[in-house]
Amino acid sequence: MRIRIDARDLPGLTCPPVVPDDSSHPVYRNIHVAVQRRDRRTELLHPHPGNALFATWILECTTTASPNGTDVRGPYVQGRPGERFIYLSWGTVDDAGAFTMFRRAKLMLNAVPTDILDAAAGSGLLVGRLGLTDAHGMPLCARVVPPHITWCAEHARAGGSSQRQEGAPDRL
Repeated sequence: MRIRIDARDLPGLTCPPVVPDDSSHPVYRNIHVAVQRRDRRTELLHPHPGNALFATWILECTTTASPNGTDVRGPYVQGRPGERFIYLSWGTVDDAGAFTMFRRAKLMLNAVPTDILDAAAGSGLLVGRLGLTDAHGMPLCARVVPPHITWCAEHARAGGSSQRQEGAPDRL
């Protein structure tokens, strides 16, 4: 199975301090977002600039039946069975291309409705659609569950053939 994440409404290239006029919190510049590999914080899949019109990632996964339902595993799937998730990491990119993470969003796979996850395991594609700007104009972070993300099952060939495929992480 594949998981495709379709993101829109990115927040821009700068992220102001959480508390306005607070000089103790930095302004983040040249921000990017990427999928973080399991157990490898610095290995990122397809970083996108924060001012992109949209961002799409496709992750190769495996599914197995378990007593708690369908379990999803893969190089970019984090957590234990029943608590699986995908990290979207927000970071700054310096002039040398180094990514420094400052925030993450946790796309909770255990919040995917059971019927949708089972259908995706059969059809080959689970699609999550979400906006990446929170209610305060900041990069989306923390746990992401419906209604902030919409999950659906699609056929693996529908929309997948022209999208970027998972491979080696991009270098900035």
